[in-house]
Amino acid sequence: MPVPTASLRTNVRGQVLEPGDDGYDAARLVYLGGIDQHPAVVVRPADAADVAAVVKLAAGTGTPLAVKGGGHSPFCVTEGILIDLSSLNGHEVDTAARTAWADAGLTAGAFTAATAEHGLVTGFGDTAGVGLGGITTGGGIGYLVRKHGLTIDDLLAAEVVTADGAVRAVDADTEPELFWAIRGGGGNFGVVTRMKFRLHELPAVTGGLLVLPATPESIAGFVKHADEAPEEVSAIANVFPCPPMPFVPEEWHGSPVIMATVVYAGVGEAAEEALTPFRELATPIADMIGEKPFPEVYSNMPADYHPVAVTRNLFTDDIDADDAALLLARIAESTSSMPAVQIRVLGGAMARVPADATAFAHRSRRIMVNIAAFYTGSADEHTRWADDLTEALQKGAPGVYVNFLGDDSETRIREAYPDETWARLRRAKRDYDPANLFRSNSNIPPA
Repeated sequence: MPVPTASLRTNVRGQVLEPGDDGYDAARLVYLGGIDQHPAVVVRPADAADVAAVVKLAAGTGTPLAVKGGGHSPFCVTEGILIDLSSLNGHEVDTAARTAWADAGLTAGAFTAATAEHGLVTGFGDTAGVGLGGITTGGGIGYLVRKHGLTIDDLLAAEVVTADGAVRAVDADTEPELFWAIRGGGGNFGVVTRMKFRLHELPAVTGGLLVLPATPESIAGFVKHADEAPEEVSAIANVFPCPPMPFVPEEWHGSPVIMATVVYAGVGEAAEEALTPFRELATPIADMIGEKPFPEVYSNMPADYHPVAVTRNLFTDDIDADDAALLLARIAESTSSMPAVQIRVLGGAMARVPADATAFAHRSRRIMVNIAAFYTGSADEHTRWADDLTEALQKGAPGVYVNFLGDDSETRIREAYPDETWARLRRAKRDYDPANLFRSNSNIPPA
């Protein structure tokens, strides 16, 4: 079906890019490698009215539509129209009210740098380059999750363009069901163009990289300490063969390590006391923990870094020494150029929010695990490795974080939502997108 490019150029104030235009290749590019999509047209909107015009044209002509949120956007693949929200990157900080409006294409790093100038923060993920719209609508699990909850727990309002082309202002009192759905249901219900966040006072944190030898005992001990730590502590541990890094002695290159980022929301004696048990698990190979502004804990990937990997995600109830021994053995067996297992211990403020308050319903899960196998060539062997390890580490009910679904999205989307949540999301999808216009995502079909 022909794409209505001429109509787009007439009705859109922002950029309308076709193959061969300056900026087209940059606009179609996504974070993950191995995705070489060529949409017929890319629209970089100037505002929500532009987004609404694109949505109406796509719906009216039956043209496939996808949305690139401004960051990683692994599901924005289309041969039709791609909306690239990275052009929407403004923000307004209200220091007196401790709130901020941010455009959905703004990155977590840019937003956090802007609010941190005032000693204020909102928790997002662990990477500066993710777009706010994508990470927020899925949940948002990062370095303040135990202290302040998920990103969606600080979402106060949003501007959403729905499938009928309406620009809707939503919050707990206005369009409450849509507001519930976009807090965990992903991009299924419309294009989120602006969001209002609650801000928390946090002038500085104590945190940074801590590299330890990876043994069954150190891994299990890390999980135990992260679970028992004060809620000010959130930690992410990556277990993998250590690559050559300037801050790691050469004799450790290629050996299994825990490369963790541990963050205490605050400074001083209480912070040092809370972080000491992690340092005492083993003699640190590298210890870069210290007092710093919160934006400095985010990782920053080079703009030209586009990894190719098989990834899997799961929630589990425990990782003990036997589980740790198993994952170390599986990492050693992998033929991947970089096999890795990431462990995030949850709980705290995230767990105190009722499970039905938002579409993210995994509030009671203690641990989230990400499995990755970076590779070149065929994915088959690495897919089997990742799937087998996912099954082996599963304890408790199956579960997956919708923001970390990959090529298993279609088969595992149901694991992202309990039955009651799934049914409610499908009803919301029926009400706001009955024709499933927004389907280039981890899709929830309308009831």
